[in-house]
Amino acid sequence: MRTCTCIYHFLVLNWYIFLNYYIPRHGNEQKEYKIFQDGAQWKYLTLLNLFLQAFFFGVACLDDVLKRIKGRRNIRFITAFRDLLFTTLAFPVSTFVFLVFWTIFLYDRELVYPKILDEIFPIWMNHAMHTFILPFSLLEVILRPHHYPSKKTGITLLAAGTVAYTARVLWIYSETGRWVYPVLGKLSPLGLTVFFSSSYFLSVSIYLFGEKINRWKWGHMMQPWMKRK
Repeated sequence: MRTCTCIYHFLVLNWYIFLNYYIPRHGNEQKEYKIFQDGAQWKYLTLLNLFLQAFFFGVACLDDVLKRIKGRRNIRFITAFRDLLFTTLAFPVSTFVFLVFWTIFLYDRELVYPKILDEIFPIWMNHAMHTFILPFSLLEVILRPHHYPSKKTGITLLAAGTVAYTARVLWIYSETGRWVYPVLGKLSPLGLTVFFSSSYFLSVSIYLFGEKINRWKWGHMMQPWMKRK
């Protein structure tokens, strides 16, 4: 199982490296659409999530390799950082992107992913960005136990990430007069407040859900595992 997990991490890391290289390059080639203007690809949570996933699986691969070389006890910091990154950011953000994107897309795709984007990104790329991210995160939960921080620490870090991205979205609008996502342009100031607040509470719910899945799958061995760490 440990070998399979190492192979899984390596393969998924390379998949995300490929996406992080190919998608911006492909988008920039479509100059007439100006898809990456006003903040380039870093304004989209979808693409930020792809970078986040690549970073996480890179850390996971590093953890796998160092455990084989140095042993578990000598890399506690890397393991702890891997778990913190996955529990507070990688899992919540990938699940959030999946849920919010497909909910809005099914309601009215023009609010989040206008049909014109089909001329730029083929359907497999849309699913790579918005669908496959969830199974990869769920497999990570199933393949390996993760030590969750205290709820206060976890929710605080999640809040910091939420505030940082929300501030960037608002800053881009203040500088350009254009919203990152069309759905935001349909909302009143009160609607925006409700939307951003609801997004945060959804993120917290996802975080707590991930913790529950982790406990359900690995609760019987968490204490022995933590002692071995």
